[in-house]
Amino acid sequence: MKRLLRLLQWLLQAAVFFTLFAFAVNNQQETRVNFFFSTYWSAPTVLVVLSAFTLGVVVGVLGMVPRWWRERQAVKQSMSPAAATPTASATAAASSAEVPSGI
Repeated sequence: MKRLLRLLQWLLQAAVFFTLFAFAVNNQQETRVNFFFSTYWSAPTVLVVLSAFTLGVVVGVLGMVPRWWRERQAVKQSMSPAAATPTASATAAASSAEVPSGI
């Protein structure tokens, strides 16, 4: 079973590679990307598309970094020994709470 999953994973990776390879081969035309002040970048279409994709991934990851840091800090604080053990006053208050009878 494990061998079959490995084979399927390899086939999926090969299919993705050959799809991207065919995309690159079919998009060799020169493309001109115009920027501000009459500046431009001229490159094959596949490089323009892959560069835009890479830039999008980088911007997305950089946008998520502050949230990841906050989540890591929250996990670290919840895992700290002081937060894991209840305080003496909280245990005393919980043990002296009245339990209603007749329920």
